[in-house]
Amino acid sequence: MRIIDHFVAGGGLAPASRHGDVFDPNLGEVQAHVALGDKAVLDAAVRNALDAQPKWAAVNPQRRARVMFRFKELVEREMDALARTLSSEHGKVLADAKGDIQRGLEVIEFCCGIPHVLKGEYTQGAGPGIDVYSMRQPLGIGAGITPFNFPAMIPMWMFGVAIACGNAFILKPSERDPSVPVRLAELMLEAGLPEGVLQVVHGDKEMVDAILDHPAIAAVSFVGSSDIAHYVYRRGVDAGKRVQAMGGAKNHGIVMPDADMDQVVADLAGAAFGSAGERCMALPVVVPVGEKTADTLRDKLVPAIEALRVGVSTDEQAHYGPVVNAAHKQRVENWIQTGVDEGAELVVDGRGFTLQGHEKGFFIGPTLFDRMTPEMTSYQEEIFGPVLQIVRALDFETAVRLPSQHQYGNGVAIFTRNGHAAREFAARVNVGMVGINVPIPVPVAYHTFGGWKRSAYGDVNQHGTEGVRFWTRVKTVTQRWPDGSALPGGSEDGGPSRIQDAFVIPTMG
Repeated sequence: MRIIDHFVAGGGLAPASRHGDVFDPNLGEVQAHVALGDKAVLDAAVRNALDAQPKWAAVNPQRRARVMFRFKELVEREMDALARTLSSEHGKVLADAKGDIQRGLEVIEFCCGIPHVLKGEYTQGAGPGIDVYSMRQPLGIGAGITPFNFPAMIPMWMFGVAIACGNAFILKPSERDPSVPVRLAELMLEAGLPEGVLQVVHGDKEMVDAILDHPAIAAVSFVGSSDIAHYVYRRGVDAGKRVQAMGGAKNHGIVMPDADMDQVVADLAGAAFGSAGERCMALPVVVPVGEKTADTLRDKLVPAIEALRVGVSTDEQAHYGPVVNAAHKQRVENWIQTGVDEGAELVVDGRGFTLQGHEKGFFIGPTLFDRMTPEMTSYQEEIFGPVLQIVRALDFETAVRLPSQHQYGNGVAIFTRNGHAAREFAARVNVGMVGINVPIPVPVAYHTFGGWKRSAYGDVNQHGTEGVRFWTRVKTVTQRWPDGSALPGGSEDGGPSRIQDAFVIPTMG
């Protein structure tokens, strides 16, 4: 059985005493074991990082950017192989796997411009002979704890910006699909990154706690469920770290009566069911405004959903593949039953779906509920599977209120031809990322990603200039250079070289 080990500079680690199973979701079988590390593994990685980081920080930003350029080229060269590996462990179809990698590469492209975004500010003549300037400097060692659903994109979101800013980085990817993160670290080394700047450690809660408690790790970035995000944030902050912790979501799609209904249905098919719904930016709730809109939407949705093809991750005709493991499949099916028990109308039931030749695979058919209400727990909680829920709204005000009052505030979309309605909705809705006729409003890499409410803990978003802010700290310098006549021994009248002047704070005005 293949063993997926840690990627720690120098090797020499003791054999792992614990391992986790890595499944092939298409077959429902274990395909590899991953080493589960402990504090000793993390300590070894931190020692390497402490040695490597000052040297890397001393490399000028332009040369750091060249490593990013080369890394981008290497990942593009291996795109097909990386996508196959990702699909085999996660279950998403190859097109989604390549999209996962490509969205991560877009952040790497942003990092290729790091010399520009690291520039500080400068004021000449802030006072008599006084200039003030600022510089952004790396924190030291950062760490990332990433989820199973985007094993390429989210690690690159984190380590790309952190490393480009001059930090060392320790990545703990999900133990469910760890192979691609390790390969990305290998490619960074091949691209010219010094050994020890990027390392990968595997583990479960024991490793997470070790990262949060380690005094040498200055900052932690996390993406996962909201309960764990809150735990990571509180424990990390209590340990004196800078923490950004992105949590769960329950994104809504508002459908106004004037929307292009055919386009809405096409968008919902991809946004709700793509990647088997295992996306924090999926669109699992649709809110048609008015009964006529709801009935029309439902009539068009049912045949579109029934036409979706569920297949193995290598099936190029499949719209989506299996979920990640048996436990998650059971969790999603339990939520479907909860919706039934709570009185929602189950229009399309995806439970019991099997694929010939892959009967043990972790497949769930597309599921559609109608007449969900805000009081139902299956509406309130994140299902994270191929389940779409219709919540009917009487009017625009109700449609604004539903996502605004929900516990999650990651993303929302509105479908309309009315510019005023779209503008009003975007301004008023209490959600961090808004799409207007865009079903999955993930910002481009040079903007930033982050939700509100229980979808995010911490003050700074992922990637873009916000990411640079998170992985650096500002140092401000106030300087005065006296002329030669004011140097000690160079002035008869003592001028500004007098000792007592050194104890006076200069006036800027």
